[in-house]
Amino acid sequence: MNGDEGGAVHGGPGGQDRPGRPGGADAWDARSEEWLLDPADEGQDGTPSRTGSVRTAATAARTRTRTTTAGRAPAPRRGAADPVKALLHRHRALCEQAVDPLEIAAGLEAHGVTDRTAARFRHRDVFSLAEELYARVPRDGDRQPPAQPPPPAPRVRAGRILLPLLPGTVGAAAVTGLRLTEGRPRLLTAAVGLLAVALAVRAALRHGPLAAPAPIRHLAPGTRAWTCWLLAYALLGNGLLRAVLDGGPDGLPTGAAHGPWPVTTAPVLALALALAPAAWSVHLLTAAARRRLTASRGLAEFAGAVRPLLLGTFALFLGALTALLALCAAVLDEPAGYPEALTLGALLLLARLLAVHRVPQGTALALAAAGEAAAVGLVLAGRLPGCAFLASPVDALTGAWGTGGVPALVCGAAALVLLVRATRTLTRAPAHAPPGDPR
Repeated sequence: MNGDEGGAVHGGPGGQDRPGRPGGADAWDARSEEWLLDPADEGQDGTPSRTGSVRTAATAARTRTRTTTAGRAPAPRRGAADPVKALLHRHRALCEQAVDPLEIAAGLEAHGVTDRTAARFRHRDVFSLAEELYARVPRDGDRQPPAQPPPPAPRVRAGRILLPLLPGTVGAAAVTGLRLTEGRPRLLTAAVGLLAVALAVRAALRHGPLAAPAPIRHLAPGTRAWTCWLLAYALLGNGLLRAVLDGGPDGLPTGAAHGPWPVTTAPVLALALALAPAAWSVHLLTAAARRRLTASRGLAEFAGAVRPLLLGTFALFLGALTALLALCAAVLDEPAGYPEALTLGALLLLARLLAVHRVPQGTALALAAAGEAAAVGLVLAGRLPGCAFLASPVDALTGAWGTGGVPALVCGAAALVLLVRATRTLTRAPAHAPPGDPR
């Protein structure tokens, strides 16, 4: 093989073995690669420079000591090398930071690589060579970010699981005391029972899955007031509205289910007992949402996965509340009041669920309470001369649906608004980030 072909020249006895470009289908060896990868060995016009000649002579002098002696075969060549890989290693920083092949081509030309040099790498020009380098190098944007540890799942403690049962237990004891007493002892029992239930509910809402974060607690007094009004109306409101429609009330409530101002204890007791399934459902929703947050690859995928969980949690709570209403109505021999109790339970659950995720919704509770108060006020205002028309809407509503139609309507409307808000807010990733994460 002659020197014009560019291959390694093996002379006879005492000949030289110089690095050069292989000819034909010969493989690239390490010495040919050494000759290829130094762009300083040729000038800008592609002719060998003086520096290249000096290096070639020095390389030949070094390799002369390793050539075979006369009459002996040369040492076998090493395996084929990838010249583009070696060039890639030399210009790795350029290739990793480039945004397109044109930037790599410009950098190669700045380093003295010409189309003739690219031909030695089996490419027609510098731009073709740059495209291969661009395709081979994993750039910064293509690298996968380090895997983040999964967010901690909410810790389950026996106390926090059993604490939501306390309001229902205390409420059942208070209702039992009302049924077993008469006169003044009944009033005392009712006062003590209400205080005990309030303290039990407060403890259940300050610890466990239904606990609101600190930034929301400063809004608690107003929300607490509206919640107490809604629960008080569930206990006394229907009896008061019926008494007002009939021209009363003629006296104060006695705590009995049958009287001039009847007290409906079955829905309130069912709501107290439903605090436990509400807490457990919220715990399951939080744990499942955080698992989805780790496994999801995008915000849209996370929202699509959490929305069914949210609606499923809501339906699970309503199913549990329906069963508790049926149980309490059967045990206490009172009307279950499904429409007003279910809508009130849904409203309270959604408001608390949004508060747990730092979305206060006291306005919806206030509007519902104002609607119930307005119904009683309109009936009383209708007694004034010439103002009977004010009581007409309430008369029509109670005539069609009974006294329970008023709380069912106002609480149902407020719960529907909160449900729409929850499906938009609680399906976002920041709402389910672990505590301490930046929002």
